[in-house]
Amino acid sequence: MREYYYYTKDELLKNPKIPLIVMEDNAAVFRSIAQEMADEIERKNALGEKTVFICPVGPVGQYPYFVELVNEKKLDLKNVWFINMDEYLTDDRQWIDKGHRLSFRGFMDREVYTKIHPDLVMPEKQRVFPDPDNIGYIPELIEELGGVDIAFGGIGINGHVAFNEPEDALSGDEFLQLKTRALEISKETRAVNSIGDLNGALDDMPHYCITIGIYEISHARKIRLGCFRDWHRSVVRHAAYGEPEAHFPVSLLQSHPDINIKLTEFVANLP
Repeated sequence: MREYYYYTKDELLKNPKIPLIVMEDNAAVFRSIAQEMADEIERKNALGEKTVFICPVGPVGQYPYFVELVNEKKLDLKNVWFINMDEYLTDDRQWIDKGHRLSFRGFMDREVYTKIHPDLVMPEKQRVFPDPDNIGYIPELIEELGGVDIAFGGIGINGHVAFNEPEDALSGDEFLQLKTRALEISKETRAVNSIGDLNGALDDMPHYCITIGIYEISHARKIRLGCFRDWHRSVVRHAAYGEPEAHFPVSLLQSHPDINIKLTEFVANLP
């Protein structure tokens, strides 16, 4: 048994290896992420510099607040790059159709880009997804852009960030060298995602994905992760107190100089 799985809120917050910020509820977490996105864009715009984010489709609750902030503040995104973390693939390792209900590309178009005023939204070439036909593009692009300002994301039940699934055969240092790639999705991730996205229709969950690497995430200047689900109670405790290892990938980010996990009171407290 891992004792930290059963830490009370006070024990959880005593000495975590990743800073933890407890917030009232899901809305508070999502608003905070959206505000940090907008603030960083404003800061970089004032300096006349590019803003480069790694962005998830999961969590997604921040996007309505972000869209609202952009439109209300007339926040210019013309010098902003969104590099999305991942996308599902078909069995022949190609993007699933953009119209598929699980498509992350489709989600970003429907819920983000088309809801931002056309005069403010970034050009299409700056809305980037990892491409199975051009694996090297994102690492090259990030280098060309001068690095990632903030990597936003969540944590999977097995500790994955993006779709960087555990690989027990690798050392932590070896895992941290993994860049953008296509891979098979773990059984655990398929099961959890089928519950959240398909009402448990496990047989309809894709088996493959393409993901930005843990290398690109770990080299972002800042990392911000959001946790708010019931099973995040154990995930956060493992991330904050477990040993850094490829068995639970988020633990390998414990040494990052500017990372935090924003979690709800629900997650901080055990039943």
